[in-house]
Amino acid sequence: MKSAVLLGAILAFSTAAAQAQAMKQGQLDRLDRDRNGAVDRSEYQAFMTSAFANLDKNKDGMLSREEAAQTLNAQQFAATDADGDGTVAQEEFLNRVMADFEAADRSGDGSLQ
Repeated sequence: MKSAVLLGAILAFSTAAAQAQAMKQGQLDRLDRDRNGAVDRSEYQAFMTSAFANLDKNKDGMLSREEAAQTLNAQQFAATDADGDGTVAQEEFLNRVMADFEAADRSGDGSLQ
């Protein structure tokens, strides 16, 4: 479950700084599919889409609190559950993690290095 451990580090997204810190700890290399030394928006989104699918154990397109418990604390879950329905849809999940990507991209070049 290498991706679950990696996801846990990346999804410590209470702040962009926490995300950037996680990325600096050797995580970038695992997401950098084209091996250019940076993780671009599409690589990050592809990884997070896959991560969502792995977390969605019952494959209903939603994360329950139980499915997300290993990765998100209660506060993070609530912040990601944009419509407040008690589940996190893939769109909510991706909106959140991609907003965090944008915040971590301090240079504004569309990549994390």
